[in-house]
Amino acid sequence: MATGIELMVAAALCLACPPMNNTLPEELILLDEFGSVVTDVPLDVHAENVGLDEETPMETLEVLRNKREKLRNMKAWINGRHLRIATLEDYPLSYTEVLENGTRVGHGVSFQIIEFLQEKFNFTYEVVVPQDNILGSKVDLDRSLIEMLNNSEVDIAAAFIPSLSEQRSFVFYSTTTLDEGEWIMVMRRPRESAGGSGLLAPFEFYVWILIFVSLLAVGPIIYMLIIVRNRLTGDTKQQPYSLGHCAWFVYGALMKQGSTLSPIADSTRLLFATWWIFITILTSFYTANLTAFLTLSKFTLPYNTVNDILTKNKHFVSMRGGAIEYAIRTTNESLYLLNRMIQNNYAVFTETSNDTYNLQNYVERNGYVFVRDRPAINIMLYRDYLYRKSVSFNDEKVHCPFAMAKEPFLKKKRTFAYPIGSNLSELFDPELLNLVESGIIKHLSARELPSAEICPQDLGSTERQLRNGDLMMTYYIMLAGFATSLVVFTTELLFRYINARHEANKWARHGIGRSPNGQSVKPSRWLRGLRRLHSGDKQLLGSSTHAQNVTPPPPYQSIFNHGGEHQWHQAGKGHGLVLGGNQNGVRRMINGRDYIVFRNANGQSQLVPVRSPSAALFQYTYTE
Repeated sequence: MATGIELMVAAALCLACPPMNNTLPEELILLDEFGSVVTDVPLDVHAENVGLDEETPMETLEVLRNKREKLRNMKAWINGRHLRIATLEDYPLSYTEVLENGTRVGHGVSFQIIEFLQEKFNFTYEVVVPQDNILGSKVDLDRSLIEMLNNSEVDIAAAFIPSLSEQRSFVFYSTTTLDEGEWIMVMRRPRESAGGSGLLAPFEFYVWILIFVSLLAVGPIIYMLIIVRNRLTGDTKQQPYSLGHCAWFVYGALMKQGSTLSPIADSTRLLFATWWIFITILTSFYTANLTAFLTLSKFTLPYNTVNDILTKNKHFVSMRGGAIEYAIRTTNESLYLLNRMIQNNYAVFTETSNDTYNLQNYVERNGYVFVRDRPAINIMLYRDYLYRKSVSFNDEKVHCPFAMAKEPFLKKKRTFAYPIGSNLSELFDPELLNLVESGIIKHLSARELPSAEICPQDLGSTERQLRNGDLMMTYYIMLAGFATSLVVFTTELLFRYINARHEANKWARHGIGRSPNGQSVKPSRWLRGLRRLHSGDKQLLGSSTHAQNVTPPPPYQSIFNHGGEHQWHQAGKGHGLVLGGNQNGVRRMINGRDYIVFRNANGQSQLVPVRSPSAALFQYTYTE
């Protein structure tokens, strides 16, 4: 704050100041509060006095004079004039209301702009709508907005009309673009992210395919390299592993299990170590990505672009006679690739302009994708959010059952439209440009919305908990494993049955208990159901004879050691053996080897080898 001495000094200095000059510089153009020129510039003014150089051609000056004169004449013409303005029911950008006296009143951003122009140019207007709430096209011109403009039934179309190529031959679009319209897809919020869930989420589909191919290929590759190495080097220390062992090693390493294979050769060790390193890196990435997915995963939608709708043949709905329908039906538009979906009844164009009804009927009940321009989608989701929050205050999943895609379905510039030959665009378009550049139109479009995003894709406040869907792949793996083992078990039973039938046919040709070369063989367990009569007792078909058939012969020492005949006879009694004729049995040479032939309790011939090594193996088999 200035002191008293400073104020006194300033007052003394001001006494010597010259008086204030209130006159304005010459040739200064004044503007009123609406931005209009107040100062009248004479038409015969020289070029240097309107801001042009002396070298400016006279044609340019003449154009400026004519333009200014034309604007004056147009302002005078429109002053107090009554205009007919057509519009569409396209809430919140343009919509109408019929009062009790039958007068139709326009609302929305479009008519806020019209009211601004009305105040500036002092005209009156009446609102009319086409018989059908459609934009119109070359093949759909009847009862449309384009027809009214083409027939000059109205002076201007006050709506955010997309600039389509086919309609340019019927109307004149404004030179000022009001905004760039974006049509967005809204759908039912899926329960889980489209990026994947559960065990398959960390890797893409093609990564899993390559992992599966490597799992099948590495085992045979290791087996072939070991075979080639042994043949080239002649090394006999490194025995080649079988293909089954190599395949099992590959699978066991993938599951981080050990292996009984212990290669000696350095090249084989390098092969094994290479696969181990690959599996270590792969499992590390998988574990890290799986953890990140279950904790920090970003929610994505299954349908984000036009290609998603096309490739997945998803049903979608949009407004009848709107930009989406005509962009699909017009050959030189970007959405023409969806034309076959109309033919296959995947696309629905509703006559109802009530967005809430379309959202509940098509999206919530039938699972369609609803395509609508962004301002209408935002207003619709916001009102639905307010209603659902009044029902359930805390649960965000109840508040936001719908999700909106981020990628626009279609982008088109939107403007007002005039009849061809109308000069109103020269009068209105500069004022519209001022509104666009100042951001007023953008502000009016989002005035009823909050600054925060309504129902974003990722509801960040909800905690991520594991569901059955995350573990579903684990269940599938278990079911697949059990089903595979059941199939293999059934196959084993089938092959055993086939082998038994083949063996039964062989015995039918050569006699039971005999092989084609006359040797005594043991019957298959599939044919042991028929027991023989023994000691007057009968045996039922299907009863087990395992206890009788496994009865071993007398020990080898009891036949050939001291007192062999008596000991063999006693052992034979102990083991239920009955010797026929000669108690020492019959000694025969079969296939160049010596055997003692005797009969067991079933009456079948049994061979006991005489040589010491063979007898030792025989004794070990039956006693150990």
